[in-house]
Amino acid sequence: MKESLVKYTEQLKINLTEDQLEQFQTYYEMVVEKNKVMNLTAITEKEEFALKHFADSLSVVAAFDGTSYLSERALNVIDIGTGAGFPGIPLKIAFPNLKVTLLDSLNKRVLFLQEVIDELGLTDIEAIHARAEEGARTKLRESFDLAVSRAVAAQSILSEYCLPYVKKGGLFVAYKSGDIEEELNASTKAIGILGGKIKDTVYITLPDSDISRSFVLTEKIKPTSGKYPRKPGTAKKEPL
Repeated sequence: MKESLVKYTEQLKINLTEDQLEQFQTYYEMVVEKNKVMNLTAITEKEEFALKHFADSLSVVAAFDGTSYLSERALNVIDIGTGAGFPGIPLKIAFPNLKVTLLDSLNKRVLFLQEVIDELGLTDIEAIHARAEEGARTKLRESFDLAVSRAVAAQSILSEYCLPYVKKGGLFVAYKSGDIEEELNASTKAIGILGGKIKDTVYITLPDSDISRSFVLTEKIKPTSGKYPRKPGTAKKEPL
């Protein structure tokens, strides 16, 4: 696991300490063990896990053209629909200066994430149980510099889930794959309604693989109307 992770992260120009590598190793072991009793991931083989979960989570540095945006600021970051903690926990391990909130709708996943946080000795990170639409009606609303999500949903739907959390001037970065041009064209109106504007789309290939990844960077240019997000389930049934 460690050798593979070093190989991948070096190509991303991320330098991990031995302590950080140990944290990734422990995190991997905890996910694989918990996966025996709870469905967290279909990927459990070490090398594949290192690439498709850890390196993929960290590859967002390409969206910022380097590590400085994440490493040189005390950014307040939220990972929406975090699941087993991706990309939030890998980002926190690699960039300890970040303040991270992990949001997930399944309480037993949130309890597992708290176990990971405690075991790894991470600080300035919390796991919260809430649906995206509900969490955005709390103190979390418009309080983050950066929102990230690897959740699978159309960009217009994902934007309604995520943009309400981002403060004016902040960014929402969606992890995407495949051809997304049509999806982005269809999302422009919704993103505008929600107070955002697509700033850039960055396409990469994960290290030592033919796996393509794209990052959609949406800038928050004005506050989101109090009408959004709508009630749970509405965004998916009736996209903006």
